[in-house]
Parts: sequence; C-alpha cells; structure tokens
Amino acid sequence: MTKKRILPPDRMAECEAAHALFLAKKNELKLSQKKIADAAGMTPAAVNLYFKGINPLNAQFAAVLARMIQEPVEAFSPRLAEEIRNLVGVPSTKTEADEPNAKPGASAAEIVREMLGRSGKNLSEDARRRLLAVAEAADGGGAIEVDYYRPGVAGDEVWIAHYDVRAAMGGGQIPHDYPEMLQDVRVSPQHLREMGVEFKEHFHLKMVTGWGQSMAPTIKHRDPLLVDISIREFVGDGIYMFSWEGHLYIKRLQWVGDDQIKMISDNTMHPPQTIRADETYIQARVLLVWNAHLV
Repeated sequence: MTKKRILPPDRMAECEAAHALFLAKKNELKLSQKKIADAAGMTPAAVNLYFKGINPLNAQFAAVLARMIQEPVEAFSPRLAEEIRNLVGVPSTKTEADEPNAKPGASAAEIVREMLGRSGKNLSEDARRRLLAVAEAADGGGAIEVDYYRPGVAGDEVWIAHYDVRAAMGGGQIPHDYPEMLQDVRVSPQHLREMGVEFKEHFHLKMVTGWGQSMAPTIKHRDPLLVDISIREFVGDGIYMFSWEGHLYIKRLQWVGDDQIKMISDNTMHPPQTIRADETYIQARVLLVWNAHLV
C-alpha cells in the first residue's frame, strides 16, 4: 500500500484556507466542487484532494478558484499569487474597485489578515498562523523563515516551487492538469552553485516540466527543469522557456541579428526555425535538467 504523502505545513495551510473560503462563499455564489472542477477542467475528486490537503495547490487551480470564489489568490496563497504574476502576468489580486475595503498597495500579509477577519472562521488557529507566516514571507521576498522549517544539510535548504504548466519541447503547449514526477522540491542553493548553476536569488528559481521529444537527448519527455524566472529577455545563447504565437515552448535560442532569433531543437529530426525577437516573450531561462536514468 502506498504511504500517504504529508504536505509541508505552509502547503497544508494554503489548502485549508482555500477550502475555508470555498465553504464561506459557496452558498452566496451557488458554488459546488463540481462547478469548480468543470471550470478547472478536472474531476470533483481532484478538487477534493486539493481541499483536503492531499495534493498541494498549483497556480492553474489557484487562478480558477480565485475567479470562482471572487477572492484574490493572495487570500489563500501569496506564494502562488507571486508565481502567477511572475510567470504569465495573470492578475492575482483584486483592484481597488473590486475590493473597496482594501488599502492601496496592501501587502500580501494585510490582504490575508483582512480575509481571515472576513471569511476565515472555519480555519483553525494553527492554520491561521501558518497562512499568515507564508504571507509575511512573501512580503519579505520569498524566504520562509518559520520554526517548522528545519535547517538543511548545508544549512541553507529552501523550497523551490513547481509551476503547473506544460512547457512544450515541440509544437507548443498551454497550461494543463496532469500528474507530475516532482511537486515542490527542497534544495540547497549552495549545492546548486557548487554544481555550476548560476543565479542571483533562490526565490527566482522554479520547477517546470518539459513535454515532448524535440529537445532530446538534452531534455527528455517530462523531465523536470530548474528555471530562473527573473530572466525575461535574451541574455545569450541558451535554453529558454518562452511564449511565441500564444504557446509556451522550451527551446534553444540563438541570436542571428536583425531582430531575429533562431529557435533550435536539439533533436535533429526537428529543423530550426527563425522567429522575430519582438514576437518572442521570454518567461525564464533553463538552468538545470533534472534527468532520471534507469540503472
């Protein structure tokens, strides 16, 4: 029998907060788990796994849930709100017109405190404390420093969040709900740097999953990838995650001049293609391929 996975405390707090907001709003908005599931393109059972804290919330589900319950993503997950802003530019907070009681420029912690006072009666005190700790960490730049995070082997372990998007190494993909080999991972920034991975801040690092065979053998189908989301423009030849013509790609990019970029697949069966730089929107640079090999 498979052992049940226990979510980290901050992820569990997000699930509890999301569930509490759903319960607080479902009668007013005539919601059900099936309506949310239909909007998210998944089954009601999958929604229940999020609400019960069996599976961690992801950016795709968070965006749908926030729209359905008419609350900002920050109300239950400042972490995912920041990811959504950084990756796809989807608004994750209400405007002042949508939320007349919100203070202009309110922080994630202030938004969460307002939500807890208004709709958090179904949350336990422990869940309130944990959710507020996550929000305060988001305001501080993404480094969560609370007592339930033990020091790593190198003394500097941090959580790297996984983006629930399907970045294609082929014909281009859009966000999708599908099983992942990895969810969020805990790593040592010091160890990554010792391996030669170059980055400025660890909270700019995220995990995504490649989809397709066009970047083989460098990146195989469904390989997890470590990316730096602070890199939003071409900074030299390399592998990038970018959107082009409305789809998300992971390809090798090479500058050819005259405002043109060559999009290269490492799989020689896929010929290179020249695309316009001003039509290419870089979302991140790939720093590391998390390859798994059978032995």
